[in-house]
Amino acid sequence: MTTEHDQDVELLRELVQREAWDELPEQFDKLHVQDISEVLSGFDPVQVKAAFDVLPRELWPGVFAYLGPESQYALLQSLEEDAEEGRFLLGSLLPDDRTALLESLSEEAVERLLRLLSPEDMKQALKQLGYPENSAGRLMTTEFVTIRPEWTLQRALDHVRTRGESEDTINTLYVTDNRGRLMGTVGLKRLVLNPKDEPVENLVSDSAIVSITASEDRAEAARMIQHYDITALPVVDKTGVLLGVVTVDDVMDVVEQENTEDFHKIGGMGAMQLSLREARPSLLYRKRVGWLVLLVFMNIFGGAGIAYFEETIEAVIALVFFLPLIVDSGGNAGSQSATLMVRALATGDVRMKDWLRLWGKELAVATGLGVTMAVAVWGIGLWRGGAEVAMVVSLAMVMVVIVGSMIGMLLPFLLTRMNLDPATASAPLITSIADICGILIYFSIATVLLGVGSG
Repeated sequence: MTTEHDQDVELLRELVQREAWDELPEQFDKLHVQDISEVLSGFDPVQVKAAFDVLPRELWPGVFAYLGPESQYALLQSLEEDAEEGRFLLGSLLPDDRTALLESLSEEAVERLLRLLSPEDMKQALKQLGYPENSAGRLMTTEFVTIRPEWTLQRALDHVRTRGESEDTINTLYVTDNRGRLMGTVGLKRLVLNPKDEPVENLVSDSAIVSITASEDRAEAARMIQHYDITALPVVDKTGVLLGVVTVDDVMDVVEQENTEDFHKIGGMGAMQLSLREARPSLLYRKRVGWLVLLVFMNIFGGAGIAYFEETIEAVIALVFFLPLIVDSGGNAGSQSATLMVRALATGDVRMKDWLRLWGKELAVATGLGVTMAVAVWGIGLWRGGAEVAMVVSLAMVMVVIVGSMIGMLLPFLLTRMNLDPATASAPLITSIADICGILIYFSIATVLLGVGSG
């Protein structure tokens, strides 16, 4: 059911499409900056620039922050003649959002944008870009509130009042020593509810400090925030000095990005940083063609297997009827198994040391599935080719499902062991390998049981 809010969003999209710039300000007043940004992301840079020209200046930072990196850079390029406007927009971004924009650009584009920043912001941007790609250091925001253990709660609250409005989050305050090393955290609620003359150190928890080093992977930061059920995760250097904070909204973006990349890889294509709507046909072609060409050459082995058993096929032509059914069943079982393993490895639910126990479990499950499917095809085999063909088809079904499941289960572990992304064990790859194995298994069983020659 379409709501009034949905109608307002669609009306804004229609006004931008018609370039009815005079009517936009009234529509802007009805929507959040996130909604405005989502609408503008679907238009070309010229239209986005025209919309910003009539957008109230106080809304610029909010709308700009929620645009995608490509739209942000295109807008900044359109403002090159007015450096002040570009400096205002780029400087309004939080450090983590600014880093996300810069790391998506070429070196030349980064240099151009860095010149728009103040010396302090430029120094901070370069420092964050110096951390490893996909690290917590690049994800963190450097705007946070710290307090000292010897302060009274009243002094800490006064400090929060002077600093808190400009920071990304003040729900959690970080207690540091005179060298900036993290000593613990204090919730703002506890600061407000306790006596004002009490020292901050009395409220610091005795439990171990939960933090992450700047060089660790951002996926680990996401896991820690979920595991410890916290809204912000402090980022420290090797000596324990507090460098920044990873917030839960940053983590949600990481989780979405990781899941999207895994889906792309499992689907047999390279990961894309752009949305499908923004991606050019040439990019989609490049991301998909590699796997497809590779699988063409892999499937040649399947054709060679069929050719090798030509005499068996000529002797019992009814075997051809069951070929797609047999090989597809192995590929489907392998894809199911691989999907379960890739996801379990990605979430940390399964680790490398679990492979043997899971192998035994998967073998039992695959055997049960194979037997069930064998029973299902027995009657069809009896109808099409008699008892002997039914026996071949049923036995091949059991073996193919087991082998396909084993391939799907073990390949992600093997890739992880090789320090590769387990999501690379894509469904097309698993299916192709299982198909080749299925052909060899099926016709080998038929050759033996039916007593016909091969090769």
